Amino acid sequence: MKPIIQPLKGTRDFYPEVMAARTWLYGLLREVAESFGYQEYDGPFLEPLALYAAKSGEELVKEQSFVFPDRGGDMITLRPELTPSLARMVAQRQRQLVYPLRWWSFGPFWRYERPQKGRTREFFQWNVDLLGIDSPEADAELVTVVATFFQKAGLSPAEVVILVNNRRLLDAELTAAGVLDEQKPSVLRWIDRRDKLSPADWEAYASEIGLRAEQVEMIKTMLADTELWRKSDELVRLFAAVQALGTADYVKYDPGVVRGLDYYTGTVFEAYEIRGDVRRAILGGGRYNNLLADVGGEPLPGVGFAMGDVVITLILEARGLIPPSANANPADVLVTVFDAGLQPASLALAASLRQAGLCVNCYPEPAKLPKQFKYADRLGIRVAAVIGPDEAANGQVTIKDLGQGTQQTVDQADAAAQIRKILSQ
Repeated sequence: MKPIIQPLKGTRDFYPEVMAARTWLYGLLREVAESFGYQEYDGPFLEPLALYAAKSGEELVKEQSFVFPDRGGDMITLRPELTPSLARMVAQRQRQLVYPLRWWSFGPFWRYERPQKGRTREFFQWNVDLLGIDSPEADAELVTVVATFFQKAGLSPAEVVILVNNRRLLDAELTAAGVLDEQKPSVLRWIDRRDKLSPADWEAYASEIGLRAEQVEMIKTMLADTELWRKSDELVRLFAAVQALGTADYVKYDPGVVRGLDYYTGTVFEAYEIRGDVRRAILGGGRYNNLLADVGGEPLPGVGFAMGDVVITLILEARGLIPPSANANPADVLVTVFDAGLQPASLALAASLRQAGLCVNCYPEPAKLPKQFKYADRLGIRVAAVIGPDEAANGQVTIKDLGQGTQQTVDQADAAAQIRKILSQ
């Protein structure tokens, strides 16, 4: 036998039970986003590389993107994130849209990273953005959308936390520490890598980017100050807003939250699991007030976040918060086929049950009934409908509850109602 061709490294096969979990998550994300009045949208899966080279950051463009020339020689990439596409789409119709604009999306993305637990090269991502308003209260709304998702998914403040900081506050503190403007991007990346490096390597990195020992100590003091947020009017208002919105229990200030992307200008936030073995950020986001101008549009304030499906799915699975995989099969009933002569009657019954609004799996060929019942049971289909010679002669159907092992014969006109009665029990 020929060897089975394996999937590409960092990708996933979505068998029905796995697809059911993804579909459930998508439905929950839709419910949360729409409860705040957000509209669904999407962008292309392929984009010009220049769109990301403008503001997404050197690491994302040069190291993490799947980049290749098209047949015309233009450099394009599989999208590694959605915010630049959002900015381009808004810029194209900027004067036709209604503001404040609230949009959300859930779709596939690609990053060339080392696959590991909680990280793949192909993933799905939830994106939520609010454009046209520059206020801490707007930032608080996005944080509250995250907290509301956690609530509806069954995750408590004892299990997850949303860490908040502000890039303008960070910028002022770095200036006070004598960090030059041209040094700040490197220093922010250094701060962002604090938990990714050993203390010794982190200190060595500081020296490499030109920080003096006294500056390192000043920044360490800043990173340990959990009350620093009180110096930022934006953060004071944000925390007051999340308190009013009823989600403050999920939100905490963390002076070390930076966010690696270059386009963030104000509030930044990340969410983490407090207890568990995933130990990766669940999501991240923040305010980006300059991005539209960078892609050719007029200046427009924005705030948003993105959440990949891999980490949150691992967390929800570990806590038993995803519905059972039996939901992978949508069929309410299996219509059996008694023999070749009665197959047309079974097909007609299946059609009438579908017209009545039921999801129907009709066995594709005549077979012994125990075999067909076993097939239904293995797929998690609770009800079977049988038309044998007696039922066909009398215009009836036998409805069998495979879960309870009971059955009754009813007129075909009453079959749908009887099936619904069983399913509701």
